[in-house]
Amino acid sequence: MTSTPRPHALISGAGIGGPALAYWLHRYGYDVTVVERAPALRTGGYKVDLRGVAIDVADRMGVLPEIRRASTDMRTGAYVNGDGRRVATLPADIFGARVDGDDEIMRGDLTRILYDRTRDDVQYVFGDSISSLADDGAGVDVTFERGAPRRFDLVVGADGLHSTVRRLAFGAESRYLRHIGAYISSFSVPGELAPPREELYHLTPGRLVCAYSAAGDSGAKAWLSFRSPRLDYDHRDADAQRRLLADAYEGVGWQVPRLLEASRTAADFYFDGLHLIEMDRWSRGRVVLLGDAAHCASPASGQGTGMALVGAYVLAGELAAEGAPRTADPRTAFAAYEAEMRPYVTANQRMAEKFVPQMAPASQGAIHFRHVMLRMLPHMPWKHYVAKKLAEDVQRCARAITLKPYGTRRPAPAPTSA
Repeated sequence: MTSTPRPHALISGAGIGGPALAYWLHRYGYDVTVVERAPALRTGGYKVDLRGVAIDVADRMGVLPEIRRASTDMRTGAYVNGDGRRVATLPADIFGARVDGDDEIMRGDLTRILYDRTRDDVQYVFGDSISSLADDGAGVDVTFERGAPRRFDLVVGADGLHSTVRRLAFGAESRYLRHIGAYISSFSVPGELAPPREELYHLTPGRLVCAYSAAGDSGAKAWLSFRSPRLDYDHRDADAQRRLLADAYEGVGWQVPRLLEASRTAADFYFDGLHLIEMDRWSRGRVVLLGDAAHCASPASGQGTGMALVGAYVLAGELAAEGAPRTADPRTAFAAYEAEMRPYVTANQRMAEKFVPQMAPASQGAIHFRHVMLRMLPHMPWKHYVAKKLAEDVQRCARAITLKPYGTRRPAPAPTSA
């Protein structure tokens, strides 16, 4: 008697959402292949917040202890003037609007944790990308830039803001991308540019600079944001992006010249706009989008990583809820996944729009007012109310979805080495 073959899912993207979805799909009886354009796992990137239901998902995956061990453990945040003098200092939890149970981790560390949890059960193909999709209703024929053509039961685009799967299945990116008024850049810098476990911020009109060093990191990271209308450039041309960044920060003091110098050789240099991806639907036939590919809320929301983890949990859970993977129709599950996620996504996209104008005040007077208020806050009797209000606003978005149990049992913790 021949056993029924397991359904085979293809996931494009080995960032956060891709490996998280691979974990759950494998548990629900799928064979999973993850294809990633980069030649190896991307371990760079800035620090990311895990809040609300994203923490619950990490706990259900059994990776929360590893996340806690890799926490950035930031202690304070301080604003400095052009000479480097501190004008306001606050605890990091107020800067991050975090509550007990939330955590912060370097994106590369989280990527590694998820990859390590899945690599023995999932086929990872690095250095390749999807070049065409042909969905005939019963399956999807996929061609690759380098590998041989293959057929899959479903295809998931977890390949980020500039998703190849979205372009192939839904059309040009320009139909769905909305710029919300700023650009960001992040990259590694020498460790002496930021004190351990502290964030230093410097503001000039329309521009924000941050340098920070996380726990256990001998180096540091820079994070720069500047207001700008939509710019015309190739998102794969790093040299052009470095020139745009240098032009935007020409003449800015503090240690910006040293940061820009470091950007020229940083292997993990990142530059992109603060954009939203807004789509009427996230699936077509047997192809579905996940994370930023479906609904980017821009880094300004602070929730992109969380939405990817939660989306992976919901998408896999709805597929499992449809019954036997080989005979279930994924299109029904895709519709249920979208219905569950839409209110959560909308809340976080609106938060991103609200936050962008606050990132970098447009005038020197507004910057001075912020410095004064922050300098006064630690001495005010209502300082805890302010911190609580900030956290409540963020938590409202971070918990704007109720997770279904999907009938799964809690996974066993990962084995520890002797």
